[in-house]
Amino acid sequence: KKKTVSFSTMPNDRKINSTAACISFMLEGCELKKVRSNSRMYSRFFVLDADMCSVRWEPSKKDSEKAKIEIKSVKEVRVGKKTPVLRSNGLSDQFPDECAFSIIYGDNYESLDLVASSADVVSAWVMGLRYLVSYGKHTPEAPGTGHPSLRTSWISSVFDLADLEKSGRIPVSRAVQLIKALNPGMKTSTIELKFKELQKASERPGAEVPCNLFVEAYCELCTRPEIFFLLVQFSSNKEYLGLKDLLMFLEVEQGMEGVTEEKCLEIISKYEPSKEGREKGYLAIDGFTRYLLSADCSIFDPQHRRVCQDMAQPLSHYYISSAHSACLLEDNFWGRSDISGYIGALGLGCRSIELVLWDGPEGEPVVYTGPSATSCVPFRAVVGLIDQHAFAASAYPLILCLGVRCSAAQQRLAAQCLRKTLGEKLYLEPPDPTASYLPSPEQLRGRILIKGKKLPPGCEDSEGEVSDEEEGWEPARRLGQGDREVPEGGGLRRVRLSRELSELVSLCQAVPFQDFESSRRGQRYWEMCSFSEVEAGRFANECPAELVGYNKRFLSCVYPSPMRIDASNMNPQDFWKCGCQMVAMNYQTPGLMMDLNAGWFRQNGACGYVLRPAIMREEVSYFSANAKDSLPGVPAQLLHLKVISGQNLPKPKGSGAKGEVVEPYVCAEIHGIPADCAEHRTKTALQSGDNPVFDESLEFQINLPELAVLRFVVLDDDYIGDEFIAQYTIPFECLQPGYRHVPLQSLAGEPLPHATLFVHVAITDRRGGGKGHRRGLAGRRGRRVREYTSTKATGIKAIDEVFRTATQPLREATDLRENVQNALVSFKELCGLTPAANMKQCILTVATWLLHSDSAPSVTLNLAEQYPPMEAQGPIPDLLRKVLTAYETMIQTSRTLIESADAVYGKLIQAQQAGMDFHKELHRAEAKEGLRGRKLQKALESFAWNITVLKGQADLLKHAKAEALDNLWQIHNAGQSCGIGRNGAASPEPSRLRAPLDPIPE
Repeated sequence: KKKTVSFSTMPNDRKINSTAACISFMLEGCELKKVRSNSRMYSRFFVLDADMCSVRWEPSKKDSEKAKIEIKSVKEVRVGKKTPVLRSNGLSDQFPDECAFSIIYGDNYESLDLVASSADVVSAWVMGLRYLVSYGKHTPEAPGTGHPSLRTSWISSVFDLADLEKSGRIPVSRAVQLIKALNPGMKTSTIELKFKELQKASERPGAEVPCNLFVEAYCELCTRPEIFFLLVQFSSNKEYLGLKDLLMFLEVEQGMEGVTEEKCLEIISKYEPSKEGREKGYLAIDGFTRYLLSADCSIFDPQHRRVCQDMAQPLSHYYISSAHSACLLEDNFWGRSDISGYIGALGLGCRSIELVLWDGPEGEPVVYTGPSATSCVPFRAVVGLIDQHAFAASAYPLILCLGVRCSAAQQRLAAQCLRKTLGEKLYLEPPDPTASYLPSPEQLRGRILIKGKKLPPGCEDSEGEVSDEEEGWEPARRLGQGDREVPEGGGLRRVRLSRELSELVSLCQAVPFQDFESSRRGQRYWEMCSFSEVEAGRFANECPAELVGYNKRFLSCVYPSPMRIDASNMNPQDFWKCGCQMVAMNYQTPGLMMDLNAGWFRQNGACGYVLRPAIMREEVSYFSANAKDSLPGVPAQLLHLKVISGQNLPKPKGSGAKGEVVEPYVCAEIHGIPADCAEHRTKTALQSGDNPVFDESLEFQINLPELAVLRFVVLDDDYIGDEFIAQYTIPFECLQPGYRHVPLQSLAGEPLPHATLFVHVAITDRRGGGKGHRRGLAGRRGRRVREYTSTKATGIKAIDEVFRTATQPLREATDLRENVQNALVSFKELCGLTPAANMKQCILTVATWLLHSDSAPSVTLNLAEQYPPMEAQGPIPDLLRKVLTAYETMIQTSRTLIESADAVYGKLIQAQQAGMDFHKELHRAEAKEGLRGRKLQKALESFAWNITVLKGQADLLKHAKAEALDNLWQIHNAGQSCGIGRNGAASPEPSRLRAPLDPIPE
């Protein structure tokens, strides 16, 4: 039996970093599993013939001439489970997606389905085959020979510049520094070892390195196979990306819109290191790698690096970045601390800071910054600092939450200090009694609001008594200063409050919380309540709908339990899901909870304000924070995440004893509403060094995208306990699709230089569509009853009659969307693509098949028509006929959707508005029907459900129409660019095609 070569057992010097290496590997051959249509798998030895014209396998019952595929007959090479055979239920779970590939060949588009031992073997075969298919009969005699490549010429020119003596050799130390400068993050020891290996192999040891050895070392060290594989996929000549190749990559894979050749030239001139490449408009492997690692290709959507949300909504409609005990740098009792914590918190965009005033020894108030009696700072010093840094990171309002623990005399000094130091920044205007909501962040730009107690309206004295709710105030309570007596019989303790301090409180008046009904009837919009972590957690579990409803009008603050003596943090998501705006965090304590907070407020320009989901803001809406399934009217979305590789991963802290061996794996976590919380991990990369390859696909269903956060955690797999290496946290709404690098951070949230994860992100049903969980042909073959969203009876006859009129439009809207969704999935699967692929990719794939055939059947797109038919002249193979049929179904269902959407949309909105007309009279109608208690609660819930469903389904239909129009635009665009379009007038303007329906009022 021939020797089997697999990447998993291959020594490190056998790195596949060029097409030449791939073809050499194929010429040697290796064992692959051949999958038959009956779902059985057979091990066979596959090898590329010496003339590079065909691939053979053995043993085989066929004679040797039949057990082969000619390269010229190959139409396409697919990676993953992209054929009906590989997708079949019997096989799907037996091997990972990354280990499968298929060769589509012959005039009948037959498929040879194969499974390899690792993703690396797949990459070598796929890269090599694609190279040979592209060149056909014009394949170079032997890979790697001939004139020097663009890359080799550039590396040689770099060497020449470093060869100061012009001797053709440079010292090893200089060669090491040169490679390190070209690849920041690479270890010196790794480079030195590579030079030693190459010198030994060439039997030329010494202190100097010749040019050819330098070029070889650079190519072996600095070529990332996964990026080279990507370049080969999109490159016309398999050596570099031309302008058209790069444009295609940016549009099709990275999801960029409106890309021009000028933009591509700009990227090439910025990232391509070789002068020749820049002049000719080529992006070779080094430039492509630099581009993918750059900020221009970040996973974080650049739109969110600036303020991009509507900032004119009431203040209660935003999450507000809030700090609890921000000044503490360590834990509450035995850690050191100082005043710089305030600067750090404000620099991170924090917009709510707590200050507790205590009597100072020299007659003026102080703020404690630590556990000892000496760790206090004069209040005026803290206010001066806040005045200096309040708006350094964000122009939007800052809320100072004052806790008063000092005498009335020192309160007066504090009030004078605030007025004098903050001046015009201090917001002192009384609230407008005719308004219903707080002003917006936009209206309050550059202003500082004071949150605190206020004297009762009838009090004329210079000071008075107010209730005092504990808010987990800091350690100073335990210094003997917090021993105020609790009144007999329990209840709230009372404190003296000076008029001067009371007059500084305007829009954030602190009041005690009684119950939700009392708040609904009597609380004014400028009054706010604070909840302990325990109390808020109880409400979130027992009555989440009431807490969400409360937070639509009023600000609420959740503070950590005083039992957290180590200054640990609560999970902010537990309270954000109920709409609580201010969740006070201990900024000085790193870890998962602080990662979530920091990652969440990175969006919207890191201004400290994030607009809450619409379903939590609308006056009438149904939202259950503890839902275990999809929400009415909110489209579930699927996140397809492929974790490809890691770069320059540091060793875990304190792992010196473990030596150089790090065996990392990646955990991807989704944090959000309970229905979304999930975690998947990759396999462990064994003996991988600093640059592990994971090549693993993970999938998450996201039911409320606006509240979901994705966290990457890299851990070292250790039998004693997995150790933390790095993390990165990003809001779901900020993810960019395509191939991206994740900039990893330390436990404390600091950037780790050059440490990244290379991932591919795809999101399906992003703008609405069918049910997110349906996948693959096999899943669709079984009979499945279509699920329709319906309205619920309120028990009030007149209202129920209005909602009943929406029953048929709701069914029609679901049918229109799901018919298109099903047709799209079928078409994409027949094209050998995933549901995450876009329409342009589908058309380009079909065009590629036709171009790789000598006897190409004539298939054209008639671009003269608005809904372009795909027409075939003469006989066509069975697979192509199926593709054409699926395309026709997709076009027809899209046409029906586009032409019917407006009418159905109108009926849904009409029913929703008719329902809203009853809203103000709802309580009168309930009394008339005699509804009370549980029945009344049920009626109110059903009413809110119906309004939410009607608005949500209308919204989904609007987005589905826009998506269908966008698909037509992509078909026109792709048809023209790939040469199968005819009668091609200029493709319709995307803006004209994507004209939205009227916006739905909140």
